[in-house]
Amino acid sequence: MRLHIRHLTRYRYEHPVVSSQHVAMLCPRDGFGQRRLSHTLQIDPAPAQRHDDIDAYGNRRTHFAIAQPHTELDVLAESMVETQPPAQPTDDQPWEALQHQLQRGADATSRVLQPYTMASPHVGPDALGDPALRAYTLQSLVPGGGWLDGCRDLATRLHRDWTYAPGSTRVDTPPLQAFRQRAGVCQDYAHVMIAALRALGLPARYVSGYVWNEPPPGQPRLLGADASHAWVAVPHAGRWFHLDPTNHRWGWDRPDEGFVTLAFGRDYGDVSPLRGTLQGGGAHTLEVAVSVTAARP
Repeated sequence: MRLHIRHLTRYRYEHPVVSSQHVAMLCPRDGFGQRRLSHTLQIDPAPAQRHDDIDAYGNRRTHFAIAQPHTELDVLAESMVETQPPAQPTDDQPWEALQHQLQRGADATSRVLQPYTMASPHVGPDALGDPALRAYTLQSLVPGGGWLDGCRDLATRLHRDWTYAPGSTRVDTPPLQAFRQRAGVCQDYAHVMIAALRALGLPARYVSGYVWNEPPPGQPRLLGADASHAWVAVPHAGRWFHLDPTNHRWGWDRPDEGFVTLAFGRDYGDVSPLRGTLQGGGAHTLEVAVSVTAARP
């Protein structure tokens, strides 16, 4: 499937911004079951400086600085990506075996996965140490149970037990707050599932991306399709299995063919689409518009 993604971010400032520096993470990844065919990033006003680099997780970033006073900032990313339907697992392993392997930490794989087992800025130690969240997780990861089977069950229960409620949380809402109110958006579903697994010393990473707006006839429209989306990935046998508890989808490399991976890291803080520092500006308004449409080959 070929998907065209258009992601517009628009800031309007109360007072002129004298100068600003930003980091954009809006370029879809290449690989992991998808192929990036094209990507453009338009910035208005035109930046005085601009360069790309790759972060510690292999995500492409664009750094730019605007030196002229401005009261508006538009950042428009357009990409064409070809995705493949995800396969489903044919094997599994006991989750306690993975836990024991990571606790020993003696092999190269364990060292690579360690950052995804620990607290991070948006998934703090309070969540990892919460008895209620741990008990909730252990209802899915039962003694002797499979690792991927337990992750699928956890994603199913989050999907069933929660209410998708835009506006009920903010970008900085802690996972424990979202867990206790049983409501939130895709970012909250992802952060809570990540915290639940890390509470047992198990690895999970945060994936940001997009969802196709128009599913096939007869299938429900996926939640989170009008903005950036988020889900979870867990490792198994050298690959990453992706689970979307918001929409109850999963598969190798992506939860479904209509999903596009933008970036991944420990939590939202590693993959924020656009962040920056400003001199001036005062209060501001933010508008984000995302569209994902199927394109002809």
